[in-house]
Amino acid sequence: MRHLIGFGLALAVAAAVFFGGSWGYLRLLRVPVANGTAITLPANGGSLLRDGSVLWSFGALAAAALLVGVCAALPVISPLAAGLPGLALIGLTAWYGANVRQAVRYIPLRADAFGEGFEAMLFNGVLAAAGLVMVVPLFIPSRWRHQGAQAGEPTPEAAPATPAAAGTLPSSDWAQTAPIPQAPPGDIWG
Repeated sequence: MRHLIGFGLALAVAAAVFFGGSWGYLRLLRVPVANGTAITLPANGGSLLRDGSVLWSFGALAAAALLVGVCAALPVISPLAAGLPGLALIGLTAWYGANVRQAVRYIPLRADAFGEGFEAMLFNGVLAAAGLVMVVPLFIPSRWRHQGAQAGEPTPEAAPATPAAAGTLPSSDWAQTAPIPQAPPGDIWG
């Protein structure tokens, strides 16, 4: 069930990267234009904290990055949540390296800001870097196990076949153990 939820989260992460991340990236990348001439600095060289366009763009990009980071970092979440979109981004980057025209042709909504931003992130290598970070949880073995097994709780596979008596601890029979006989110091073969 955990991995099924992780698959659903993978779809949400992919949508956040495509819509939020690419829109914000494109808006931050654009050179501002005032009165028909290009301005080299955003916000006319003033404070970016007062420029609403920059704040909205940064917010969208930060929200997408935060969702990716939470899905990649929290061990409770299945590694599929960040890993599947990461594999898709790496695959698209490899496809772009092999055949640029064909890879770019299949980017959805290329006429909108979302597709343009996604294309810009692909061109600049941002998708490759993000994809490499997102696949890291796939290679951590503890992320694939049930979280109860890490906390010391028995998993269904590790549960004993017979139920333990009520009120007994696994270490309660240690008082009845006998020491292992030791060989004399000169006798190594026993």
